Amino acid sequence: MSQESEPGSEYTEGDLRNTGMRLKHDREWDYELERIIDAIEERDAEKVGLQFPEGLKRRGPSVADDLRELVDDDVTFLLSGQPCYGACDLDTYLMKRTDVFVHFGHSPMKNTDKVIYVPLFSNVEVTPIMEEALDTLEDPEETEGVGLVTTAQHMNRYEEMSEFLEERGYEVHSRRGDERLTHEGQVLGCNYASADVPADQVLYVGGGKFHPLGLAMEHPDKHVVIADPVNNVVTVADTEKFMKQRYASVHKAMDAEKWGVIFCTKIGQGRWDQAQEIIEDNDDAYLITMDEVTPDRLRNFDMDAFVNTGCPRITTDDGPQFHKPMLTPGEYEIAVGNKPLEDLSFDTFHGTW
Repeated sequence: MSQESEPGSEYTEGDLRNTGMRLKHDREWDYELERIIDAIEERDAEKVGLQFPEGLKRRGPSVADDLRELVDDDVTFLLSGQPCYGACDLDTYLMKRTDVFVHFGHSPMKNTDKVIYVPLFSNVEVTPIMEEALDTLEDPEETEGVGLVTTAQHMNRYEEMSEFLEERGYEVHSRRGDERLTHEGQVLGCNYASADVPADQVLYVGGGKFHPLGLAMEHPDKHVVIADPVNNVVTVADTEKFMKQRYASVHKAMDAEKWGVIFCTKIGQGRWDQAQEIIEDNDDAYLITMDEVTPDRLRNFDMDAFVNTGCPRITTDDGPQFHKPMLTPGEYEIAVGNKPLEDLSFDTFHGTW
């Protein structure tokens, strides 16, 4: 979801998959093999599950090979082939059938002894791109400071980032958002509560543009600067194209009579109360339960429009690919006339499972 569109791309101009950039260099990761081996030995494990996010699945066999060399031959490693887009997206089937289950690439949303979370901190230096970002940030003497946020992959350098800005005269505002977030200053693709700080500008240090675009949508009053150390580029979050896409989807759904209400059964993505409320208030709304929400899976349902109560990125990333309008719960309220069009906002995921 972080690559540029190619000529003839199937994605629309407003699709968030067109807003990222290709990696200019590969990254090295610390897979914390010793911690995994310790858990295997402590639990006398015979089956070990390994789950990687989509962009790192190709690394899975190599990590399994490295682990095999460090354990007895009777230990079996199983790679999860299920799609994975976050710590909320655990392969519960595999988790229940293994003695040790390792989830790579994300920080935990919930304390549990069942899962070993390996966040995969990036080795990429952050201060060079932050130096470039100073030209785009407002001068420290003319602003009330700057909010500082990043993703799990760069949390190991958060203190370094904060000190860098303070040394250059900025008052750094940071907070831990809510219980869905592990670290102070951390943002997710569905949760930007850490940016709710008393500053008119926010510096996002991290790869891609999805997170800062969501942040800019939820906090439209803030100037959001993107310092991408992976691609070595500084940009400003611009939500105009994305907003046009969402307005178009809402307008298309305003004449809808039959609604499919999607309830996602993934362990950390279900918003049952929200789905139930829509069903109770609309006799022409039908609850559809799914684990993986894809355009093909919904094509056979005779609905005029859908409202997704699962992961917000299903709507924002894949929305243009569905054969009928796919809305967020907030957009649904606008489409059926319960709220005015100016209330359109980014769908975020607060709380925990």
